[in-house]
Amino acid sequence: MDALGPQQQDPESSDRVYQLILDLTAPLGAAAVASAAAPDRRELALVELSKKRETYEDLAPILWHSFGVMTALLQEIVLVYPLLSPPTLSAQASNRVCNALALLQCVASHSDTRALFLNADIPLFLYPFLNTTSKTRAFEYLRLTSLGVIGALVKNDNSDVINFLLSTEIIPLCLRIMESGSELSKTVAIFIVQKILLDEMGLAYICQTYERFYAVGTVLSNMVSQLVEQQSVRLLKHVVRCYLRLSDNPRAKEALRQCLPEPLRDNTFAIVLKDDMTTKRCLANLLVNLSE
Repeated sequence: MDALGPQQQDPESSDRVYQLILDLTAPLGAAAVASAAAPDRRELALVELSKKRETYEDLAPILWHSFGVMTALLQEIVLVYPLLSPPTLSAQASNRVCNALALLQCVASHSDTRALFLNADIPLFLYPFLNTTSKTRAFEYLRLTSLGVIGALVKNDNSDVINFLLSTEIIPLCLRIMESGSELSKTVAIFIVQKILLDEMGLAYICQTYERFYAVGTVLSNMVSQLVEQQSVRLLKHVVRCYLRLSDNPRAKEALRQCLPEPLRDNTFAIVLKDDMTTKRCLANLLVNLSE
């Protein structure tokens, strides 16, 4: 094996990565994911490679172009489907598939592999995970990690990504998580919706029909009601920015004049926003937009 890794990576590190790639394609028994047996070669490779995502910069192209690797990662995902309903996912199985998802996030994040990832429709394999409702830690971790893959896709403001997502069920899936997920899951889900809204095509899509606007507006309004109690500045920031972006659409702006939640109009959130000048400015801009 050639010891010189790409981009002048440390030769020893490169050799280790290539060996882990080989281990990733090791044969897998059908019951391996559901069992509590000692970790196999593939499981150990998933753990080790997921740790190298931040330090080995060419990991994504290597994963994508290495024979059998993407098939192995998709196999890890599909093998978990029978554990979703009825919900029987164990912590070990959740950790294992989340390590596979972490590698998919690595591929989704990289400029050289993002388009290939989309063209292969790989995000669709994650949607069954986003569609789960169990509140156990194993399922919450699975949803959060799956959202992280979609979040990595939208982070770079790429219209091709938004166009792809609009052709799928991602908005309803995110809206449900925004309403009933943990605070972390809600934050990633609303970040995805916000990124869709920031794209011209995404804003037009959501405001195209009353039903779509109503679905998004209802969930945002419910989140405001929850935030009156929870006072989470991290979530409130995204809620305000979603409303501000919706106000850029003339029809949505007209509707928001009637249905913007009262706590955003009065000083309900003055204390929680006292140190967040950016969100205070966004809220002030929103109120000015609606008064024009």
